[in-house]
Formats: sequence, structure tokens, C-alpha cells
Amino acid sequence: MNPPAPTATELEAHPVVQAAFAAAWADSFVDDDALRHEEGGFVYANLDTGEISVRRAPPGETDAIDLSFPTEVGGSFLVATYHTHPHPPDRVWTAEPSPTDRRLAAESGVPWFVISHVGTFVTGPDCRRDGLSGPPGYPTD
Repeated sequence: MNPPAPTATELEAHPVVQAAFAAAWADSFVDDDALRHEEGGFVYANLDTGEISVRRAPPGETDAIDLSFPTEVGGSFLVATYHTHPHPPDRVWTAEPSPTDRRLAAESGVPWFVISHVGTFVTGPDCRRDGLSGPPGYPTD
């Protein structure tokens, strides 16, 4: 039987993940119209120790970030992604996961977190599909 993966609720409460969310939000330049952009990355669980770690993705654009290629972390499995929606509440941008976020999260097999001015949202499965087994990146790879 495959070891279970941490749930989205467990990951969101983890101090390493909380720190990564805060750093991505700060690095998104949410108060600067000229520099505002999406930031994000990947969350991993180590198969042997259960340790949670994160790796950042390259910075994104004003309203997009590429989370297609998670970094490989030895002995660990990708268990979630995260990214910011750094747009002020008075703009037309969505704070919640976009339709594209929702589709990609469902296809990817891991939870996707979106951090915005109104809070953190999660979409996709509650935890990594098939637990900590298979390819170390997205379980659908």
C-alpha cells in the first residue's frame, strides 16, 4: 500500500508552507502596479522522514505563472503547488482560483493553493493522488 500523502488542510497549517506562502506574497509586489506579478512554487513530502519542504518556481507574469516543471527533490514527492493572485480588491482580477487553476489542479493530481488579498484558497484533490508513490513530480506524469 502507498504511504498516505498529507492533506491540503495539514499542508496549509504546516509552518514551512505558511512561511512559503508569506514569502511568495511579499515577493509579488502587491502594492506596486508596475512590478506586481505572481509568485509560487512547489511543496514536497519526504518519503522516509515525512519532512515538508518547498521550492520556488521562477517568477510569473502579472496574471500567470508556469507551474509545469516541478524541481526534483531527492527522496521526496510533490504534494502541492502554490501561487499568488496579487491583485487589489478593486480590480477585475479574481482572488480565487481561476478556471484554469481549477482545471490544472484537477489534472495534476495534487492540491493547488492560491494566496490572495482575501485569504488562501485550495482547489484540486484533497491530497496527492495515489499517495507517496509513482513519479516524484505530478502523479499524472
